[in-house]
Amino acid sequence: ASAPKTPYRSGSQRRVLKDFLPFSAFLMDSFGRRHNYLRMSLTEKCNLRCQYCMPQEGVTLTPRSQLLTAEELLMLARLFLREGVNKIRLTGGEPLIRPDVLPIIAELRKLEGLKTIAITTNGMNLTRLLPSLKKTGVDLLNISLDTLVPAKFEFIARRKGFHKVMEGIEKAIEMGYNPVKVNCVVMRGLNEDELIDFVSLTERKPLDVRFIEYMPFDGNRWNFKMMVSYQEMLDCIKQKWPNLEPVPGEEMDTAKAFRVPGFQGQLGFITSMSDNFCGSCNRLRITADGNLKVCLFGNSEVSLRDFLRSGATEEELLHIIGAAVGRKKKQHAGMFNISQMKNRPMILIGG
Repeated sequence: ASAPKTPYRSGSQRRVLKDFLPFSAFLMDSFGRRHNYLRMSLTEKCNLRCQYCMPQEGVTLTPRSQLLTAEELLMLARLFLREGVNKIRLTGGEPLIRPDVLPIIAELRKLEGLKTIAITTNGMNLTRLLPSLKKTGVDLLNISLDTLVPAKFEFIARRKGFHKVMEGIEKAIEMGYNPVKVNCVVMRGLNEDELIDFVSLTERKPLDVRFIEYMPFDGNRWNFKMMVSYQEMLDCIKQKWPNLEPVPGEEMDTAKAFRVPGFQGQLGFITSMSDNFCGSCNRLRITADGNLKVCLFGNSEVSLRDFLRSGATEEELLHIIGAAVGRKKKQHAGMFNISQMKNRPMILIGG
């Protein structure tokens, strides 16, 4: 039986759902976690330079010939869908700057077994592309926005563009996306003073604002003192809205969800550092250069691209994928260990 729905999940409550058999052995790890959610990075490029995502000195981009082609992306998507994946999220870099993003989505939409196509975007190109994204079949939108102050946006993103992002959010609401998810990475000394303003956005708009604990990646100069924990954020918001109430969620949701009674939208906390949700993780990632990452914070990767290009059969690819999934650890190494580990910058993983 499935675990009971709870407002948010403490360690003892995180039991993996086991009620959707049959499920491919290739996508189940040694802890019984079924991976039905695939995040595919379409590009390493981005039109912003956010401090927590990209090192100040920039990154060395993978040569174009070593990135997955649209045909390879679709072949891998088809393979994962056949084995039980039913949700694909397209990420980057910034996925909407890939020239063939719309044809890729249109082809994905035709694939059997795919229930949900989601996109995580910085919103810079969103207003222009939204009608086409809606038409080709994008179901869910996550838009990154770390501040409501234009000058601060430019400082964090190292580029202008605040008003473009806000316009994209408004357009998404207008086009019927409900909720529109807004991802906000909270960093002490930068934007932790804006929590109340972000929650206020949910009063009259169908927004799901998700506050993300600042996480360590290569080159983002992560510092424990800059991390604002979930509990601290929650306490701050409850001072303004003591009647803040938990919202029941699905077992494999990444966010602990809440709402202010009477508000149209809601808020959530992604607590990867202070209270990990590894026990119910159902996600796998493919980087733009074709590497499979079974954990965002793990540094082990396997190149599906190389096997594809050397003529591996689908059966051989499945065994390679299955072996990688089988090696997935029970949980990540913890924030202090992660901060010392070699990993890609976030821009090269897929936000």
